Amino acid sequence: MARYSVVQRIVAEFLGTALLLATVIGSGIMGAKLSAGNDALALLGNTLSTGAILVVSITMFGPVSDAHFNPAVSGVFWLRGEMTTRHTVFYVLAQVCGGLLGVAAAHAMFELPLGQLATKMRTGTGQWFAEGVATFGLLLTILGTLQARPKAVAVNVGLYITAAYWFTASTSFANPAVTIARAFSDTFAGIRLTDVGPFIVAQLAGALLAMWVAGWLFQPSVQTTAVPAE
Repeated sequence: MARYSVVQRIVAEFLGTALLLATVIGSGIMGAKLSAGNDALALLGNTLSTGAILVVSITMFGPVSDAHFNPAVSGVFWLRGEMTTRHTVFYVLAQVCGGLLGVAAAHAMFELPLGQLATKMRTGTGQWFAEGVATFGLLLTILGTLQARPKAVAVNVGLYITAAYWFTASTSFANPAVTIARAFSDTFAGIRLTDVGPFIVAQLAGALLAMWVAGWLFQPSVQTTAVPAE
């Protein structure tokens, strides 16, 4: 198996998260422009674009960095002993910085001010619970698919996020880096900076619960032994 340097892995996380946020924000802006005030159509465009870029980016960057693009994912793999503390910190920094660059790139493409603060309110127990559910489902999807069919992770994550945009009240941020970055875009996909903290707390709680459930659920309780051939 090919081995990649720490720098290559960090750059992959940076670029992958930047592409994700450029897609989330850019497709939100485009959807709002073309839907003439129809939020359902705007959300549909936002959803399909986000699911598609996740499939592409995870397929492309997965062999390099495992394509986390999400501090909650990196944190879970750190807690499972599959990443060092140093690498996890680098990953999270790359994800947050990449997300902010992706937001700025989307603004530049649509000739909007690069520096913005979102004013869109996303708060309340329903939204927070939705973020916990969304992140729980995302981590369970990743960990379960890695156990059952690793090559399907990209498609399964893309499909899960596509679905979660519509079945969660929060439209499934499920990612602390995405949440932080979206606070700096006063567009369709934005979130007020004051609403970021509770979202991240809910996301981390959902991720931890998924790690615990996956650690039990996806481990066979009975070990089978091969019968020697005669």
